[in-house]
Amino acid sequence: MFKFIRQYLKATDWFYLLLCVCCSILSVVTLISIGMDNGGFAVDSFTGKITGLGNYRDVLIQAVASLLGLGCAVVLSCIDYRGLARIWPVHVSITWGLVLLTLTHLTIGPVTLGKNPGTTDNYSWIVLGPLSLQPTEMAKISFILTFAMHLDNVREHINEPKVLAKLLLHILVPVGIIHIQGDDGTGIVFATIGCMMLFAAGLSWKYILSAIALGSAGLAAVLNFFPDKLKGYQVDRIMALFYPDDPKYRDIMQQQKGGRVSIGSGQIFGNGFFHDDHSYVINAQDDFIFSYLAQCVGFVGCAVVLALLFGIAIRTLTTGLRSEDHIGTYICVGVFATMAWQIIINLGMNTMLLPVIGVTLPFFSAGGSSALMMYLCVGLVTSVYMHNKKRLFSD
Repeated sequence: MFKFIRQYLKATDWFYLLLCVCCSILSVVTLISIGMDNGGFAVDSFTGKITGLGNYRDVLIQAVASLLGLGCAVVLSCIDYRGLARIWPVHVSITWGLVLLTLTHLTIGPVTLGKNPGTTDNYSWIVLGPLSLQPTEMAKISFILTFAMHLDNVREHINEPKVLAKLLLHILVPVGIIHIQGDDGTGIVFATIGCMMLFAAGLSWKYILSAIALGSAGLAAVLNFFPDKLKGYQVDRIMALFYPDDPKYRDIMQQQKGGRVSIGSGQIFGNGFFHDDHSYVINAQDDFIFSYLAQCVGFVGCAVVLALLFGIAIRTLTTGLRSEDHIGTYICVGVFATMAWQIIINLGMNTMLLPVIGVTLPFFSAGGSSALMMYLCVGLVTSVYMHNKKRLFSD
């Protein structure tokens, strides 16, 4: 056993894994503090005895999911990523089969397919008793693998209209399914993953610039002339950024204004964890965990957190750039896009630069599906690192 561990640490990118573990540990500490702020354990109102996990439930889920994810990442890294791409019918059937089940909106006993956990039209969850799963998180892994293989097969002809049309269809089909779920934030992440992988494969600048121009013009046209094509709350969230003090958007902006105040209250070194006078932020454990973390650790701590996150993202990208084959490069670029865009969008939400679209902060936001997905992505990148160097258990 110890020989296995020594050989694995010798072959793997242990520093990369260490950065991820540091983020998970800091996430759990932050969630403990949030749980304490919100009342801690559930207790009997008469006897005062602990009756359940209460607000510490997120802590347990995050810790278990991170440990399980780390174990899965180690196992996945020992498997050749090229083999994982070739068995695409298996993971596509499983992951997208679960995604399609959410479109049924059925409840059968303790099982709910297409659960909406909030006040939006997002029905992307599967609930089994006390457990819940967001299948689109797992589908990201399958999408990255299949799209990387697709790009590898056509890389010499990527700028031919017929080939490019098929690649765009490969992106638009999953984005369309996710749109039907109502999870447009995740749909945007899928689209950005696909676009960055296309760029890495050598997509012509004439297509890139044309797409940016058409996309910008299209969004402006929809907002000005066809706002009914978007859901009401989506339009309001966008317009609220331009008119944050308008009474019409007071409720919508409450979360983001609270997040910005929370970030500012941390000042240079923060107010610390584990006390009950933190500024209240709606959904601090989920999309707005960065704002809570900022008031605990301040500007200096935020700089450390961002250094960890961008360090992981950059190391992901450099692993791909050193890959001995194109498919390894495309996989790492896809994982880099997943991490980088989720970080950028989430920080934009927390600082009132972007509308709230339900995108989590990688490794930090509470949620077992999100934590597990990120570690599976880490496993793919580590597989590229290990199998390209051909060092796995070579001794």
